[in-house]
Amino acid sequence: MTVTVTNSGPDAATGGDPPALAASDVTVSFGGLTALSLVSLDVSRGSIVGLVGPNGAGKSTLLAVLSGLLRPDSGRVRLQGDDVTDVSARLRASRGLARTFQQPELFMGLTVREHLVLAHRARVVPHRMWRDMLDPRALFMNSPGENEKVDGLLELLRLTHVAKAPVAALPLGVIRLVEVGRALASEPQVLLLDEPLSGLDLHGSENLITVFRRIVDQSDDGLSLVIVEHDVAAVLALSNSVVVLDFGQRIAVGTPEDVRSDPVVRAAYLGDAEPPQRANADRPPPGAGSRPGGDSG
Repeated sequence: MTVTVTNSGPDAATGGDPPALAASDVTVSFGGLTALSLVSLDVSRGSIVGLVGPNGAGKSTLLAVLSGLLRPDSGRVRLQGDDVTDVSARLRASRGLARTFQQPELFMGLTVREHLVLAHRARVVPHRMWRDMLDPRALFMNSPGENEKVDGLLELLRLTHVAKAPVAALPLGVIRLVEVGRALASEPQVLLLDEPLSGLDLHGSENLITVFRRIVDQSDDGLSLVIVEHDVAAVLALSNSVVVLDFGQRIAVGTPEDVRSDPVVRAAYLGDAEPPQRANADRPPPGAGSRPGGDSG
């Protein structure tokens, strides 16, 4: 299971299935600043790709483009081989794309189980949503199939023991697991994770990393993860492949071992005065002399 990133633009894999998610020559500018310049990537089914880079490298911008929250100035995005560049985030979700956010967006008065039930219904029986919101008792009217799905997610995420607890009473590490569970309840093919380890201590981070690996390994449908994270060590430990951005450009891609030893990556993070020159290295695009504003990633 590998993830390849090129600057030539991905197409469906020759003689095989298309990538689960692909971006081709994506460029995004904000005013006179270039946030992304000709960035391309293919995410294979059943793989985990880490997206890292210094602050302002363009990670969050790329995640917004992939999820449909931001339309690129140029370039294309494909989901399961279908061009979804002009498709809304909501419709991408219905086609198998889910994401989490840096700040958990949960209903603090609902229990863990109720969150998963609502997320599952929004995907499978959306017509019930109004009834659920108007009549809280409807949350307890579960079908056998729904119970089986939710119970499976609770067990997978090791949340069974807190299933009846309101999320307001839970620590941040467990709340982030609930958010992941809610995303998984929509039965995605690709899950985008936006800084899921933010604010967690070492134990919480290690637990969440273990969960991410488990949900991919136990997926029957080849679930893929794309994780944007400032904790580079955690990304290297988790990912099959790592993509590194700097000043809106892809500067490296490969296995965690390759990226860890790459002198260009080390220069970007350590701030070497004169980073090693690479034959095919891209020069910073016009307007990229400073980190784009409004993009912490």
